[in-house]
Amino acid sequence: MVRARDRDKACVRQQFDQVHLTAQGRIAVIALNHPQTVNALSAAMMRGLNAALDAVEVGDFPALILTDEARAFCSGANITKLPERQAEGAGETLERLYHSALRRLRNLKIPIVTAVNGATVGIGMSFALMVDLIVAARSAYFLLSFSRIGLVPDGGATWLLPRLIGLARARELALLAEKLPAEQALGMGLINRVVDDARLMEEEFTLAQRLADGPAALALTRRLFWDSPENNYEAQLAAERTAQNLASQTEDFREGLAAFQKKRLPSFSQK
Repeated sequence: MVRARDRDKACVRQQFDQVHLTAQGRIAVIALNHPQTVNALSAAMMRGLNAALDAVEVGDFPALILTDEARAFCSGANITKLPERQAEGAGETLERLYHSALRRLRNLKIPIVTAVNGATVGIGMSFALMVDLIVAARSAYFLLSFSRIGLVPDGGATWLLPRLIGLARARELALLAEKLPAEQALGMGLINRVVDDARLMEEEFTLAQRLADGPAALALTRRLFWDSPENNYEAQLAAERTAQNLASQTEDFREGLAAFQKKRLPSFSQK
């Protein structure tokens, strides 16, 4: 467990099944780490990811980076295990192994940055998109590979992609199963930034630090955006009203207002 008192250490590292959790300053970093399968999402890796998320949730971190320690972010589900799971059914395997972690990322109360290098394939693409900001190395690419093996996109991809890049482009990615280079993904609005490979770590920490230094209202903002596709206009106005009431009661709002009046930079406490 990563405790609050450990956050001030330069680097606190924990190892779970095929996943590493590092506390670097006040920022939590979850890294997928199984180079042998290019970070294929196995049952073991999902256990590790859930254990790392448990630690993040009790660690009082203001921001999270989701990344990898292999030559690619994720090669998708571990399809070598699919024959063993045919009796269970692919849909039931999805629910048992992957859906809970996807929901946890969606509902996490802190902002998340994904740093993508190399390939991001299949359901790995869905995990990469369950965040707030995505930065990719210039050599990275995305691939919805499901149709190549006779399956449909999963991990919420058919919900996420039309909302991020539009229905026409989402269909194209799913039906043609063509590689989407990082620069092209940036151009269509799928990701936020592309940097040279050597600068990926620097950029991911720059973005995460900006989020970590932000106000408590960032968690409310994250929730508003996640909930907005399910709301009509009036419902979203009501949700914003509720969130604004909560934000206006925080110490960070009082600090932000004082800083604005005194023409200085605010120093937020995430409270």
